[in-house]
Amino acid sequence: MKSNLISLRLRQIRMESKPKVTQSDLVARLQTLGVYMDETMISKIEMGKRGVSDIELVALAKALKIPVNGLLSDLLEDEEKNK
Repeated sequence: MKSNLISLRLRQIRMESKPKVTQSDLVARLQTLGVYMDETMISKIEMGKRGVSDIELVALAKALKIPVNGLLSDLLEDEEKNK
């Protein structure tokens, strides 16, 4: 069972960024925002093995320069289809 809803979307956004954002880059960006994670934690989030707090979700979005709903877009689209 997945521990978060953003795993695949996080990796996709990171890899599609121009230039690509490595896990190490993301860790550094998060640290400037006062959120301390390491590459292993990012990897576990992307594999769905680690949960994400609301604070971390907002920081990840800021670090990737996207709105929070950008990390949740697949989930939001699925909910719209099911209405």
